[in-house]
Formats: sequence, structure tokens, C-alpha cells
Amino acid sequence: MVHTPAELARARERLAGVVGLVPTMGALHDGHAALIRAARARCDTVVVSIFVNPMQFNQAADLARYPRPLEADLARCRELGVDLVFNPSVDTMYPGGPVQVWVTAGELADQLEGPNRPGHFDGVLTVVTKLFTAVRPQRAFFGEKDYQQLVLVRQLSHDLGLDVEVVGVGIVRDPDGLALSSRNVFLSEDERRRALALPRALQAGRDSGRSASAIVAAARAVLDATDGIEVEYLELRTPDLRLPEAGAARLLVAARVGQTRLIDNIAVEIGGGV
Repeated sequence: MVHTPAELARARERLAGVVGLVPTMGALHDGHAALIRAARARCDTVVVSIFVNPMQFNQAADLARYPRPLEADLARCRELGVDLVFNPSVDTMYPGGPVQVWVTAGELADQLEGPNRPGHFDGVLTVVTKLFTAVRPQRAFFGEKDYQQLVLVRQLSHDLGLDVEVVGVGIVRDPDGLALSSRNVFLSEDERRRALALPRALQAGRDSGRSASAIVAAARAVLDATDGIEVEYLELRTPDLRLPEAGAARLLVAARVGQTRLIDNIAVEIGGGV
């Protein structure tokens, strides 16, 4: 484990072959493990970053309560065969305080998650740029649960010529269907039962197999039938998050259950019909 850019640079020189990076904010769960296994399968060496990035939080209270079980995270990394962990401090990543120059995410960041989390993706893309520059990976691995983030990071690598292949890894779910998230620990037993309406709604939309309007209506019906869920958006988009017409698409949802905000999505196929 290294903590500073200088330590990272020295360690990076010893990493052989294709280097894969798995950026995380810690609190590692089986979803992160899937990312690490994907990197292990496709790369010669694997680097995991653990950094709770203040730039991507909109509320100080949310940042303060974000779980930070570092020792458990390091044990998980050892079990999964990670070669190097980069665990910088906030002062190391942002010396001198808040940055004066940052990466802006563009118009795509104003949609879906954007209105509910202003500035979030600017913070994500800024820290990812810093990590790509410091680690110099050939590949980086991101989960499809944060689908808008995945699309934006791919665009970042392309537009800024960072020469990093951004690999998406499928959503990992608990046996009950809930997508794994570090925020799930904040759900009470009753809230967790209600949260299961999200994957059920997505499944209903996918199984409708008809027009775009029918897919959204099927998903909306499940959410509307469940008390205690505040839906922020339910949207059907193309795989690159444009407005869909037919063919491959992505159905995305964000909702609050109690005080916990959850997101989820599923790949769907828009067919014919009305």
C-alpha cells in the first residue's frame, strides 16, 4: 500500500505488463470484488485505489457518514490478489485545498443523476483524471450499476486522449435481487424490503419486451404499487444515454427509500408495438 504520488511512482515502475486500475471509495463489497476479478483476468497487474473523494459529494453529512473500513478493505484486496493499493489522503489528492481547475462533464451530466447531484460528475471525472495520470493504467474497470458514470468516464478517456480502455463490469446483486451498494448498510429491514421494488420494476420493464412507452409503464406500475419509495427518475435511454428509438437500450431508476438514495439499471431491448 502506498499513500503519496512519489511512493506510487516508485511502485508503478515495478509493475509489469498490462496494468489494470479499479478505482474505489473503499467499503468494498462483492461488486468491487467482481471488478477486481475482471481486472485480474484481463491484466498482468492490478491496482486498486481507495479514496473517498470529497469533490463528488453534494452534502457534508453524506461525506461524513460514508463508511471507511480500511483494514477490512485491505484484507479483501489481499484475498483477491491485488498487487498495489493506492490510499491517498485528501491533502495528497488536493494539495492546497479545493482545486481551482477541474474537469467538467458536459451536457450529459445535466441529465438523470445530474439534477439531483449538481457537480457530482465534475468531481468524479476530475479525480479519475488524476488517478489515470498517476497510475498510468492501460485498462480501468467500472461497474455498470453507476451506468452514467461509466459512460462519462469512457467519454473522458476518449475526449482527453488518456489512452485508457474503460471496461464495464455487470451489476452484482444479492440473492434477493438488490444491487450491491455501500449505501445498502443504511437501510432498515423494512426499507430493504421496500427497496426490492427497484429490481422488480426493472425486470418488469425488461420482460414487457414492447415499445419504449410500454417498458417504462410496466416498470412504473411496480414502483407506484410500493409504498415508501420516492422515485426521482425512471428513464429509458440508448446504451450511450441518448433518447432511444428501437433496439438495445438501458432502463435506469433512482429513488429514495427512507433517507437512503439508491440507483439501479438494466439492459433492455425495445421491440415493436405501442
